[in-house]
Amino acid sequence: MAQGKRQVMESMFPVIELVVIILACVELCGAATVVDVYRLIQYDIAGVPFGSRLAALNHHAASTHFPPGSDLSRTVLIIPFRDLNISFVKEYISQRQPLGGLLFLLPQIFSYENKDGIGRNHQDHEREQIKNVLAELEQLLVHSNIPYPVYFAFEDSDIEAVLADIKRNDVTGQPATATTGGYKLVVSVPEPRKVASPTITNIQGWLPGLKSDGDNQLPTIAIVASYDTFGAAPALSVGSDSNGSGVVALLEIARLFSLLYSNPKTRGRYNLLFGLTSGGPYNYNGTHKWLRSFDQRLRESIDYAICLNSVGSWDNELWIHVSKPPENAYIKQIFEGFSNVAEELAFKVGLKHKKINISNPRVAWEHEQFSRMRVTAATISELSVAPELLERTGGLVDSRVFTNETAIIRSVKLIAESLVRHIYGHQEKETVTFADNSSLAVNPFYIRSWLDFLSRTPRVAPFMSKNDPLVLALQKELEEHTHEVSLQHEVLDGMFTFYDSSKARLNIYQVASVTFDLLLLLVLGSYLIVLFSFLVITTRGLDDLISIFRRPPSRKVKTA
Repeated sequence: MAQGKRQVMESMFPVIELVVIILACVELCGAATVVDVYRLIQYDIAGVPFGSRLAALNHHAASTHFPPGSDLSRTVLIIPFRDLNISFVKEYISQRQPLGGLLFLLPQIFSYENKDGIGRNHQDHEREQIKNVLAELEQLLVHSNIPYPVYFAFEDSDIEAVLADIKRNDVTGQPATATTGGYKLVVSVPEPRKVASPTITNIQGWLPGLKSDGDNQLPTIAIVASYDTFGAAPALSVGSDSNGSGVVALLEIARLFSLLYSNPKTRGRYNLLFGLTSGGPYNYNGTHKWLRSFDQRLRESIDYAICLNSVGSWDNELWIHVSKPPENAYIKQIFEGFSNVAEELAFKVGLKHKKINISNPRVAWEHEQFSRMRVTAATISELSVAPELLERTGGLVDSRVFTNETAIIRSVKLIAESLVRHIYGHQEKETVTFADNSSLAVNPFYIRSWLDFLSRTPRVAPFMSKNDPLVLALQKELEEHTHEVSLQHEVLDGMFTFYDSSKARLNIYQVASVTFDLLLLLVLGSYLIVLFSFLVITTRGLDDLISIFRRPPSRKVKTA
């Protein structure tokens, strides 16, 4: 009995060896690395499709060094930003050449997780060049209809090693295919679905002015900023400058005036209305619906509105954009007040007039929504020209490394001092209310902390819920400094349709060639035949093995 057990165990050793060989072969096809990837936005405008229309990936990888004439219909091109050729990408997209997918590798300076400030030591001209090239790529991708998956990832040592290996194979004329093997990129996600009834949320708070006997209603000054973003990759659209800087400036102005209005002796005879609006990239849809919710009496009480847009990346000049002619008394008063303060702060303020076309629903600046309601308003911005639709809305290039809190501090000083002089009638120069080192000084730490927070918080409105943590954080902050804080939830204009699946995990597998698979199959088959023969001979004898392969004798059926 013991001898029989020993024979059985000995006969199992070859099977165990076979399992080890199979496991080793499986290891040859294991994942080389796993990477977080961010999908190009998918959306429709009035039913016209834009962006990447697919999400799932399961193709071999290639670099831009692929041999001429290669069939790339089942290939994902990996394009590092340093090797980016805009003309090549334009040609592939515009001519709709077959491609399995695109993976763009972005420098770490564009990552909101770039805590170490990588890239801050780049020269100014070099950083500006990087920014301009990426902005051109983003506009190309956002305004194209691309029938395959497009993803972004950030450069790191793992993916750089994989790319170097892929480049070596491509240069030698052996691109990855099912025949030659190589690397395979796999993103396993369901097909994107429409975002049902995307919500936009407006947040407002009041600082009531001091009423005197006989005052029925005080005049109101509105300070407004749009807080949401739009970009090629929704999960990366943090908009540090556009319009994180505007939101930060509004919060600091609310904090400063809350200190001033907390004392009845220094409370002004103006109500201050602070509005954080959503839907900014989509024709300022949230601002439009917010203003529509005002009753006529409130709208008529607004003396003027100041909209803040992109005030975190400028050096010597800001612009005041208006819809009414510069000769208008209100516009002249606003501009002169800001110009005087700017002169004291040693920089310039320019005035830009752009008449609105009532028959055209397109809105270039947020203040134009006020103008359409016959409310005097202006936008303060570092931009001298109005951006096009879905341009300069907080996309890939708008990262923290390009935004300067010093510029925001100077913007806050300009706006706060100008408002104070208008509210209290202190039009004479050299009257500084928010002086440095005073109890009413601008707080650089407050500005920096909020700018850092917004610079790591993607906030594309259709992908945010009514109770999104960002919305709740902004509501809580306004409640700290203002009164009667309220939220207004609206559905985004039906002209826009968005699709989910904005972030995924990319598995990069190193796979063997078909030739290797066939050879492995032949070796395993031969091994199994030898193993089977050996087991039969040792347990039943050679004659039984021969009888297995011997043709059985034919049987003749006898007929009656």
